[in-house]
Amino acid sequence: MSNVPGLFRRAGAATQRVPRGDVLGTYDTYADAMQVVDRLSKAEFDVKRLAIVGHDLTMVENVTGKLSYGRVAFGGAATGAWFGLFVGLLLVLFSPDPQFEFLAAAALIGAGFGLVLSVVQYALQRRRRDFTSTSRVVASRYEIVVEPGFVTRAQHLLAGGSADADPAPPKP
Repeated sequence: MSNVPGLFRRAGAATQRVPRGDVLGTYDTYADAMQVVDRLSKAEFDVKRLAIVGHDLTMVENVTGKLSYGRVAFGGAATGAWFGLFVGLLLVLFSPDPQFEFLAAAALIGAGFGLVLSVVQYALQRRRRDFTSTSRVVASRYEIVVEPGFVTRAQHLLAGGSADADPAPPKP
C-alpha cells in the first residue's frame, strides 16, 4: 500500500491558516461571538467574510464520577444489550421466517458479552483510571475577524443601520 502524502486530505486543507483582517469585536464566550455573527447574517451581511478565532486554547477535563465494578458492569451490559438488540433486529428483518424471539435472545447474549468484556477491561486497567470524565477545548477569548474592507459595513449593521444603506459612500 502506498503512502501518498495528502491523499486523504480535504481539498484546500493545505491553504488553511489563521484568518487575517480587521477585528470586529472580542468576546469572552463562543456563544457571544455566535450571536454577533447571527445578527449580521439576519441583516444580510455576507457572513463568508467573517471568521471566529479562538485564542489561548486550553483543554479542560471535568471529572464526572468514580468508576466501580458495578457501574462498569451495568454500562457494559446496557451497551451490549443495545448491540445485541440491533443484531437481533437484523436477523428478524432479513430472515425468511421471522421469529421475534431472536430479539430477546440477542439482547440477552449481547448484555452478557458486554458485561463480561467491560469488567475484564476495567480489571486490567483498574489503577490507571478509576474515574469518568468529559473533556473539551475552550479559548480564553474569541475574536470576530472580518476581511479587509468590510468592517465598516459590519459595524454599521450591528449599530442598527439598514442593509440597503451604504455606510461609506464612494469618494468622488
